[in-house]
Amino acid sequence: MFKVLETAKRVAEKSRHVQIDHSALKRFSHELAISRHPLPTWDAEHHFQGEEEETAAYLLVVDTINFCFWPPNGEEKWEISYRGKTYSGYYGLSVSLKKALESKIPLTEASFLASLTLKQLRKVLAGTGVLQLMEGRLSNLHELGRVLTDKYEGQASELVSASRGSAIKLVRMLAADLSSFRDQAIYHGQEVFFYKRAQLFAADLHGALGGKGLGSFSDIRQLTAFADYKLPQVLRHVAVLEYAPSLAEKVERMLLLGPGSEEEVEIRSNTIWAVELIRQEMKRSGKEVTASEIDWLLWNLGQDDRFRAKPYHRTISIFY
Repeated sequence: MFKVLETAKRVAEKSRHVQIDHSALKRFSHELAISRHPLPTWDAEHHFQGEEEETAAYLLVVDTINFCFWPPNGEEKWEISYRGKTYSGYYGLSVSLKKALESKIPLTEASFLASLTLKQLRKVLAGTGVLQLMEGRLSNLHELGRVLTDKYEGQASELVSASRGSAIKLVRMLAADLSSFRDQAIYHGQEVFFYKRAQLFAADLHGALGGKGLGSFSDIRQLTAFADYKLPQVLRHVAVLEYAPSLAEKVERMLLLGPGSEEEVEIRSNTIWAVELIRQEMKRSGKEVTASEIDWLLWNLGQDDRFRAKPYHRTISIFY
């Protein structure tokens, strides 16, 4: 069992603040299995698409700074404009970087990333509202540029090729080489692994390249859900996740949960394990899908106002 899934299960079995309602999970899994919700396909509209080497480099930059899009209390959310439309959150990020590449800003070049200034990054991500952790995003990009230069001839494609067609190996390489992808915590004295953005990069490559070339992974089905703040919001809305009263109050009042805190680790771990249980239930219903496909389906549901009745938890983190 992939250690992300293994440690998520262990935390779920010990959780005090978050519980999985197995009856609700079975009902929801059955609804997904018989629903007409199409499994999301790769979203080419909001992403840059070029030759596979440049596409891989673009996606690696996207997933290096793909985190924390919610604004501080009292501030407006970050939004950008592109071709007459307004975007926020992840779409705002992917479109901003796409627009930068179209403007010949060399974001896919390791040497440029390693020497990028905060002023340049702010220009790339210019918009209205507040985007938190800009210095953290800059630090992540500097690290990416240095590591690609020092170990992979400056090429994201070389990093991907070194995984030899294994998504899990690629995830482990990213976590080993880049501290910004080392998404893990300690829970009751034991390590817990999430690797949200590292797993997402493997899945994004697979989706963008149609499972071919650099996007071909023999073990893509082993990826877990990508534990963020949107998925548990959806799972709580459909009663699959239940929060203890003290945690529910904090989330409702939009109080910060510390990164690596017991409550935050339990939310993320139970999200991963719940998606795995949904996958198993859907398979029993005759619909075989991967955990990452369920993740994409839930994330897309989370863009609908119906699933935003209850707030998501807030943690200031570079990992999601």
